[in-house]
Amino acid sequence: MASAWAQGAEGGASPLGGAPLSSLLFPIGLIFLIFYFFIISPEQKRKREHEQLVSGLKRNDRIGLSCGIHGRVVGLAEKVVTVEIARGVSVEVDRTAIQRVESMGSAEPREKEREKS
Repeated sequence: MASAWAQGAEGGASPLGGAPLSSLLFPIGLIFLIFYFFIISPEQKRKREHEQLVSGLKRNDRIGLSCGIHGRVVGLAEKVVTVEIARGVSVEVDRTAIQRVESMGSAEPREKEREKS
């Protein structure tokens, strides 16, 4: 009986009990697909939408920054945007900090706001 056991082990059986490598690749591939459809793809879509949002900025657009500050765009550059956060107070912020854009359409509402003050 002991000799039969030894012959079976020498017969080339895999140490994993006969499971070929291909049966391990299927679950790994399935996990990758799940990650792609639930994590990677939505993140790429969100990034594309943000790039479109920021590329469409114009002067006098009202914006909301990721830090919670709201203001009006007064200047545009390649990587930064100058934002007026209060009358006479302008700051330069990175374009990636812009979270929301509310287009004004014209400068008239801003002029009416100054007349009230």
